Amino acid sequence: QVQLVESGGNSVQAGGSLRLSCTASRDTYSTFCRVWFRQTPGKEREGVASITRDGTPRYADSAKGRFTISQDNAKNTLYLQMNNLKPEDTAMYYCAAGRGVCYPGGLRDYWGQGTQVTVSS
Repeated sequence: QVQLVESGGNSVQAGGSLRLSCTASRDTYSTFCRVWFRQTPGKEREGVASITRDGTPRYADSAKGRFTISQDNAKNTLYLQMNNLKPEDTAMYYCAAGRGVCYPGGLRDYWGQGTQVTVSS
């Protein structure tokens, strides 16, 4: 079992930046595809970005050019750097990990509890 813990969520003004972190409980995390999702009440969960164990990233259109996914395998930690934040980025952000095709989405085996990002105009 892999436990994931997100941190870094906060309230910021539009145009600001945040860096989210997701730390895994054990080092086998490095074998998985890691994904950031987000969800707002009443809306479907949306994949934001993914990264493979060799560091290949993929982004949803909403994240391209503004968000950067990265990882530090030595620290079992996944990151999401978010720049030029917009009010529509307001959501609970979750990290997830699992096997299979690595892309921003899909069903994943392990999930964190989420960290809230609120962007005000």
